[in-house]
Amino acid sequence: MTAKDRSLLFWASFLSLFACGMAFAFRAMVPHLWGAEYNVLDAEVGKLFGAGLWPIAIMMILFSFIVDAFGYKKSMICAFILQAISIVLTFMAKSFDQMLVACLCAGLGHGIVEAVINPLVASVYRTEKTKWLAILHAAWPAGLAAGAAIYMLIFMNAETWADAKVAWFIVLVPVLAYGIMYLMCHKFPVDERVEAKVPYVDMLKEMGGLGMFLAISFIGYEAFSQLNLFADGQYTRLLMSLGIGAVGGAIFGFIVKAVGRWMFFFLCVLMVPLATAELATDGWIQNLMRPTLGKYAGWALVFSATIMMFLRFFVDIPLKIARGPLGLLMISSVFSIIGLFWLSVADGLIVWVAFVFYAVGQTFYWPAVLGFTSEQYPKGGALTLNTVSAIGLLTVGIFGFPFLGAVQDSHNAKVIMKSHPALIETIQAEKRTTETKGQQEPIVQKKVLFGVPYTGINSDAVMSQPEFPAEAKDALQAELDQTGRKTLRTASSLPITMAVGFLLILLWFKSHGGYKPVVLLDENDEGNKSE
Repeated sequence: MTAKDRSLLFWASFLSLFACGMAFAFRAMVPHLWGAEYNVLDAEVGKLFGAGLWPIAIMMILFSFIVDAFGYKKSMICAFILQAISIVLTFMAKSFDQMLVACLCAGLGHGIVEAVINPLVASVYRTEKTKWLAILHAAWPAGLAAGAAIYMLIFMNAETWADAKVAWFIVLVPVLAYGIMYLMCHKFPVDERVEAKVPYVDMLKEMGGLGMFLAISFIGYEAFSQLNLFADGQYTRLLMSLGIGAVGGAIFGFIVKAVGRWMFFFLCVLMVPLATAELATDGWIQNLMRPTLGKYAGWALVFSATIMMFLRFFVDIPLKIARGPLGLLMISSVFSIIGLFWLSVADGLIVWVAFVFYAVGQTFYWPAVLGFTSEQYPKGGALTLNTVSAIGLLTVGIFGFPFLGAVQDSHNAKVIMKSHPALIETIQAEKRTTETKGQQEPIVQKKVLFGVPYTGINSDAVMSQPEFPAEAKDALQAELDQTGRKTLRTASSLPITMAVGFLLILLWFKSHGGYKPVVLLDENDEGNKSE
């Protein structure tokens, strides 16, 4: 492949992920407008937003089994068609069901994009995988920042869905651009595994029973959630998913005659706190920091995404300082610890300094993990590379958001019980309820998250009780606004866990002669063979 071929492929891949990020930002801004347009409750609105998310990880794993045989070009044309349909249908949808199909197409298209571009770029730049994967993934924060900024500047005052839906035609620009660019590409790289003539079954062995156990477990949990099975509790649903995953993983391991790579399994487990630290805190931080940043809270995420985009373009410098992806992950963990803890205590302009640390911390997580995986498990091809990323996306919904939500609820409950203990005792004794999403629910609830009990209190319902003094509302609300800081402080424990995990991996490599990428082909063969 020539330098021109590589450049065209890379920037087409970049634009495809940029389009996904921009569309995601727009969808995150409009759920309240969907609710009003289709006259549905929050639960149904959540289904629309979720339909654009859960297919991503599932499609990434499933498509990895066939992408080498199907081909990169055909795969990206499929992604382009799905995303184009999603945009047009989003604009034209007249009903909830039509919008649901539009969101599903967006999620499926996004999943194919990620399933293709990660192994494609790793194959094009085989001797600099981490560097180019990091630059590629600068497209995601670039799309987020562009989408959020455009929406807040042009559509923020939109009162109806009809006023906001024209934004989707802006997404059509990068989608059409990458579709045309891929049609212009006539040479595509062959995956390193395929070119090195590593058998397909050896790719499956890299995944092994352990990797498949995690993949089946988390896909199963997501499937149960979508089908509303085992709805009596998350703990029951998780146990059932893990049980099915264990059986499926054992069968898969027996068929391919491989347990799998223990370090790959450990890395996948580390994706739980990593994805929560990067993605779940991003989802919460606007609300958590609103008391400090006020109406500018939305711009804080644009600010952090812009920093992330900029730093990923210049990943060469920190990568050399860190001496590889593992060192980069360690440094990122330290920045996240400082950033999250500092955000929990900072005031005024210092908040923006803390945001810089937060943004730097989350910048290199995803590309460094992808770089490490592609360097250490090239025999695993697209399967190991996409599985580790997909597990992060799946677990942020299974563990990340519920974890931060439970922490926030617990802190809120403690504040309310401390400031108005007598009223809470009365509410509990009389078993008072309030209407939530069309159903009557207790104002004070004893909840359990994966076996861990905590108390949740509906603060609005408490303040609407006849015994609650009107003059105390502002004081209580001010206290509740500050509990978000405590949640951020708790979230800072996540990168501490990651730092310990990555340190253990570093020590393992040090005891085995140091970190070295696994090379299947000579450097002179880099990306030379094409489809």
